[in-house]
Amino acid sequence: MNARSEKRGDKHSRRTLARLNAVQALYQMEHDNRTAREVVEEFLQHRVGAELDGDQFKDSDKPLFEDIVLNTKDRQEEIDKLIGDRLEKDRTTARLEVVLLCLLRAATYEFLARVDMPAKVLIKEYIGIARTFFTGKEPALVNGVLDKIAKELRAGEFD
Repeated sequence: MNARSEKRGDKHSRRTLARLNAVQALYQMEHDNRTAREVVEEFLQHRVGAELDGDQFKDSDKPLFEDIVLNTKDRQEEIDKLIGDRLEKDRTTARLEVVLLCLLRAATYEFLARVDMPAKVLIKEYIGIARTFFTGKEPALVNGVLDKIAKELRAGEFD
């Protein structure tokens, strides 16, 4: 592997890690009363790229992490409607596992605001993240919901 491809791979993995950290931060916010800013600061100070009990956490794309967490929370009502409208008839956002909902929220925010990333890449990234949390049918659900949202919000990318 040459230096150029290693740099590309590092950038890719830092973005993936930022997305994974964002899902974790959004999940944490569902279980405590701290603001999005407080949770972001905790992650940046104590988790992202930090050493904890002798384990070195990998560094991530911190601006991407911060953008996803803060703006997903700010736009949560709009995002939840987009997700809810694309779930099967017997499902609602309230009935989804919290980590699954947080993952869908983060991805949906990126479809709305992070047009610098192709929709197909985002879908693949978030399916991969879903596989880190779930071994059942959840990654397929993520694929189906995100595909529907992406095709509506970014129709031009699927022509």
